[in-house]
Amino acid sequence: MSELSLSDKMILLQYAINKYETETILIEKLKNILSQKDIDRTLDTLIGTQRVRRIGLDVLQNNISHTGDLQDLPDHLKPMVEKL
Repeated sequence: MSELSLSDKMILLQYAINKYETETILIEKLKNILSQKDIDRTLDTLIGTQRVRRIGLDVLQNNISHTGDLQDLPDHLKPMVEKL
């Protein structure tokens, strides 16, 4: 899915984190949509910008207390999130 922008990837990852907080499960589900490199980079960006926080060794959580609610899910990403 090289046509996804960085913004699209970040939104997709945040919605995926809402469904699956465990990092290993999250990565497994996203492998059908994004490359491992894209997943790692986007996750690092989300953590670096404090939109996502790591809780424990393998648990991720959207940092809603810091950034507010999640962005609205664009129509072109809805089918991807539903497949997760």
